Amino acid sequence: MRRRTLAREHALKILYQVDITHRSLDLILADYWKMEEIKDEEIIFYAKTLVDGVLKYLIVIDDKISRYATNWQLKRMAIIDRNVMRIGLFELQYTTDIPPKVAINEAVELAKKYGDLESSKFVNGILDKIHKKEIVEPRN
Repeated sequence: MRRRTLAREHALKILYQVDITHRSLDLILADYWKMEEIKDEEIIFYAKTLVDGVLKYLIVIDDKISRYATNWQLKRMAIIDRNVMRIGLFELQYTTDIPPKVAINEAVELAKKYGDLESSKFVNGILDKIHKKEIVEPRN
């Protein structure tokens, strides 16, 4: 599996813990990396980049997801779906080296692996709407 894909999985697991435990990120990270047998610094770095970025822009990201998820309240969404979309939207809006289609596809794959049967469609629908309406892609 590719390093960034693995990093996204770890970021999802960390954000899940943040969401359900409400413990400090430092404590969660210390415990998490102790339990995992990941030694690849690139994976750890990108997972931390995603977690830090999502948490830094959490209010903006959550507001945008809420606006596009019509008839859904963020707090009523499945924790996995909510955090997969947060990661995908962070990559869509705040990174320059991940093409939008890759960010969406990676989020959909995370939703397929960790969510329920409808998660991938839900995540794809929200992120695709945001991408089409708000993300300006550079032209060649």
